[in-house]
Amino acid sequence: MNQTKNKSYPIAQLGHPVLRQRATEVENVLADECQQLINQMMFAVSEAGGVGIAAPQIHHSVRMFIMCSKPNARYPDAPLMAPTAIINPEILHYSSDKVKGWEGCLSVPSMRGLVPRHSQITVRYVDQQGNKQQQELTGFIARIFQHELDHLNGLTFIDQLESTQDLISEVEWYQQFASIQS
Repeated sequence: MNQTKNKSYPIAQLGHPVLRQRATEVENVLADECQQLINQMMFAVSEAGGVGIAAPQIHHSVRMFIMCSKPNARYPDAPLMAPTAIINPEILHYSSDKVKGWEGCLSVPSMRGLVPRHSQITVRYVDQQGNKQQQELTGFIARIFQHELDHLNGLTFIDQLESTQDLISEVEWYQQFASIQS
């Protein structure tokens, strides 16, 4: 019986020590506890309306995150992708160019930052079935991957800002920029 359906998972907020730890490698992807954590993360990100969530954000310091891009109130122009578990991720190659884009975070509510990210990355990870994957990611999907990988390394998007001038309240962001992106 899946108990994930009716359970809420509190998201660690900026300042919680779990968000500043380097997460540990997942040893056995197929273990029940790992699969249960994946299910919990899928539920938590769906419940919170995010496009990604890292295990440390639900208080588990392991190298795992979910990417689940979809248009929503927070990211109306997000591309649609199936929810994907990314385990023990690494970036093999970065493009030399970076693009600034607005990011928010479930652990940093009501703030947005204009964050520079590599526009194209080559990544390697293990999927939910224990298979090794290698992909080239671009644009918004590459941004999500880099954002979530930061969480596994004890960083938030705020650590990637070039200036505090690139930080804005989400209320102000919606007033200034949301209508431009629609």
